[in-house]
Amino acid sequence: MQPAAPGTLDIIPFAQAPTLPGLFAQRCERSPQAEAYRQFDPATGSWRSWSWGDMRAAVARWRAALAREELPVGERVAIMLRNSVEWVCFDQAAQSLGLVVVPLYATDNAANIAYILGDCGARVLLLEEPGRWQELAALQAGMPRLQRVLCTAPVSPGDGLLRNIGTWLAGAPESPPRAGSDPDALATIVYTSGTTGKPKGVMLSHRNILSNVDAVLQTVQVVREDLFLSFLPLSHALERTVGYYAPVATGSAVAFARSVQELAEDLTTIRPTVLVSVPRIYERIYAKIQQGLEAKGAPARQLFALAETVGWQRFEAAQHRGEPPGAVAALMWPVLRHLVADKLLARLGGRLRIAVSGGAPVSKKLMHCFIGLGLPVLQGYGLTEAAPIVCANRLEDNLPDSVGQPLPGIEVTLGERDELLVRGPNVMQGYWQDPVKTAEAIDAQGWLHTGDIGHIDQAGHVSIVGRLKEILVTSTGEKVPPADLELAITEDPLFDQVMVIGEGRPFVSALAVLNPDEWKSLAQSLQLDPQAAETLRRPEAKEAVLRRIEPRVAAFPSYARVRQVDLTLEPWTTDNGLITPTMKLRRRQLEQRFAGAIQALYEARS
Repeated sequence: MQPAAPGTLDIIPFAQAPTLPGLFAQRCERSPQAEAYRQFDPATGSWRSWSWGDMRAAVARWRAALAREELPVGERVAIMLRNSVEWVCFDQAAQSLGLVVVPLYATDNAANIAYILGDCGARVLLLEEPGRWQELAALQAGMPRLQRVLCTAPVSPGDGLLRNIGTWLAGAPESPPRAGSDPDALATIVYTSGTTGKPKGVMLSHRNILSNVDAVLQTVQVVREDLFLSFLPLSHALERTVGYYAPVATGSAVAFARSVQELAEDLTTIRPTVLVSVPRIYERIYAKIQQGLEAKGAPARQLFALAETVGWQRFEAAQHRGEPPGAVAALMWPVLRHLVADKLLARLGGRLRIAVSGGAPVSKKLMHCFIGLGLPVLQGYGLTEAAPIVCANRLEDNLPDSVGQPLPGIEVTLGERDELLVRGPNVMQGYWQDPVKTAEAIDAQGWLHTGDIGHIDQAGHVSIVGRLKEILVTSTGEKVPPADLELAITEDPLFDQVMVIGEGRPFVSALAVLNPDEWKSLAQSLQLDPQAAETLRRPEAKEAVLRRIEPRVAAFPSYARVRQVDLTLEPWTTDNGLITPTMKLRRRQLEQRFAGAIQALYEARS
């Protein structure tokens, strides 16, 4: 039984609104005066609010302008914006005209964007800065169907396909919606990150997405009074389903964060009740906490550890998995909560009642810390091909070591080599123009092959053990899960990014991007110059870093310990092609880029 949420339940179910534009129209009709969105206005230096009635009028204006492009139903249009009211307006206007929306990452590199625009045959592109179009224009031959590029920033007159939004919106005659009511019509094509090759276009129907919204809202209760803070890109399937379409179904408001860099301030200003995130954000907060505790000394660390321990005992008792804290600890909790827990929660706005984490695994230490101090982190699992949520923990059944049980209406089972298989109304229609890869992903019985190795306990909780294609097999035949090792190492704030290597090699090594501030402190403690590039190659520096890694991986078998390390301060980014827009490592590209360094690591120990 879910704990009752404080507020008004006002959910529009899939059975009542089977398409995305239909859901939006019903929400605007049902609660026109309620707040829908909040966005920072740089011109006034303040936050501006839009009601659902305001949004209905704005979307109608965008629809009228988009209708002038005379695109038939089923044509593709692309969005490459930061999260914003404009993103929603374009998406809803396109959906209401029966167009297929292709979301793009605003930070992705030009070659990747051009490939996607050409592959899907996009006719219209919405972006923010004219400079981004200038990068793409050189690759225009690869996207011949593109007829209009819209820019939210000012543009020079007569700049080819480019139009400013204000000019484009002006004077368009009213155009009624023309989308049908078929829930199985194609709604969007979402391109996967492409860690091992070209991105694949995941085709999702209205049913795929809205059945998943329905299942999410049966799992976690969201009310009209809830306020979401949206900062994960809307091109990310998790944010789009849970942080955008679900609030439309519930009538909740969404505030668009200004940037990740300003997230800490936005959290305390907006004071959200629901936060959808990937583990990296929680990891950054955790690292700052640890840095602060180191500076404050042993008494502060001991007080923090005690608060975390007592809080975790309280959580386990509430979940019916353990005994409550003893009498002394119970008496101490109000003081510990005031001195420790409340201060942490205040940094997150002080009102969070749901904190979702998805997209990658969360370390046990981090979950123990946040949950113990009162932040209700719910870990889940999904993939774009499943629209995207498959499993999630519940507030009343939160097993942090797992990704929870399958959502209502979704089946999971284990296939060969314990591969997790998924079946349900959320499973994609297939990959865009790629029947061969579609047949590889979805078998004749309708099971989606996730490529993830899973475990299912007797109560139905699912745990993700690793990736079938990412298990390293050393030359001695030992199997090493790289993602687990990398997660453990990056718990240390010294490491911003890590990739472990060892396929076909006699031992495991690591490539590591160091945090500049932490590196400066470490180098100075070794009486080395942190500014000199050669310092990163000094044996004493590498030995010190390996000593930092050692306790982080102590729980792993000896064959999985890191024996050698290559160090850099240059981050891996989408611009240099070493990570995907969803922050996943491009392992093949990293191995190619650092081939010389990797060879040197193994020659040094041969």
